[in-house]
Amino acid sequence: MSTRPLPETATVTIDGSPSEAWAGQSVTAALVTAGVWSLSRNPVNGRPRGPFCGMGVCMECEVTINGRPGSRSCTAHVTDGMDIRTATDG
Repeated sequence: MSTRPLPETATVTIDGSPSEAWAGQSVTAALVTAGVWSLSRNPVNGRPRGPFCGMGVCMECEVTINGRPGSRSCTAHVTDGMDIRTATDG
């Protein structure tokens, strides 16, 4: 019986707090695993927005990754040291 190796872990920063994630998983998966569902706010009514389609079409999962705003978290992959910022303030 063969065993599969465990995925490599990565340390990421989510809104200023360190968190562990699997290297290579989607940033959306890392956020949801860390309990972060609200990624931005609706510009019209201020209500929270979160991941919806999971394939880069709806734009509901946009966050700032390593200083680059408007990054789709569902199509970005976790790397060690990644800085992820949601736009949930205000």
